[in-house]
Amino acid sequence: MLLPTPHLQPLVMERKNIQKLFKQLDKRARQPFPKSRQHLEAPATHGVYVIRDSAHAVLHVGRTYRGLNGLSQRLYNHLRGQSSFVQVYLQDHGRELRDGYTFQYLEVPDNRVRALLEHFATAWHCPKHLGVGVLRKNAKSNGTKRKAISH
Repeated sequence: MLLPTPHLQPLVMERKNIQKLFKQLDKRARQPFPKSRQHLEAPATHGVYVIRDSAHAVLHVGRTYRGLNGLSQRLYNHLRGQSSFVQVYLQDHGRELRDGYTFQYLEVPDNRVRALLEHFATAWHCPKHLGVGVLRKNAKSNGTKRKAISH
């Protein structure tokens, strides 16, 4: 096996780290979204998360950007319908997440690593939600409402 040239070694190491983090994320326990009036169990730190439906298909991969309460806040945003994923893919029915949907998360404090891990996980899982934001954008520009791709 050829070793990478010295200037590529940091890139190779970064890729290996992202792959290692992805394996950690993928092995995390799948936690159910809470039923009504129950508490969502997620940390207030930043990270990357995966949302699955009741059949375990990956619907969405996301990351936290800036919220004070990190993963907890972002996952609650989905429950409240405050995300394009819920608005478009679940057609504003965030409460549907409470019916057998699960999430996994991995705390990732570094912004760059978080972005790279989100992109890697998105490419790996090919979530059903990916690209449906185009439907929302087209509907707004046409002045019509279009249904999102059915799930």
